[in-house]
Amino acid sequence: MLVRAGVIWLAILVLASLNGALRDLVVAPRIGDTAAMAISTVVLCGLVLMVTWMSVGWIGPHSRRQALTVGLFWLVLTLAFEVGAGRLSGKSWSVVLADYNVLRGRIWVLVPIVTLLAPVWAGRVRGLWTSPPP
Repeated sequence: MLVRAGVIWLAILVLASLNGALRDLVVAPRIGDTAAMAISTVVLCGLVLMVTWMSVGWIGPHSRRQALTVGLFWLVLTLAFEVGAGRLSGKSWSVVLADYNVLRGRIWVLVPIVTLLAPVWAGRVRGLWTSPPP
């Protein structure tokens, strides 16, 4: 199950990268960084939900607990990638963490939250299990 989840996470990573490139190259120059980041965040959340809805049956969680395990796996991969890529590119910790500062209008924190919960939501909507939550 986690191997399949890893494959889907790689697909989400590609979509997230394309979303970020579109934001930086097209949207931000026209409307500014803060608004572009907000739009990009909402778009990426939608993409994560769509890809998860389409793939949760193939990933194969057999319970809410397994779906949450997939979400947790994706969350760890996402955060490790974000922090690792940021730090390897020479960004300071304050720059790496800046997108999580909701007090400055950054709503990026929605992406990890959606990433964590998307497999549970998609499995429930797709009717993959009928047992009560653990």
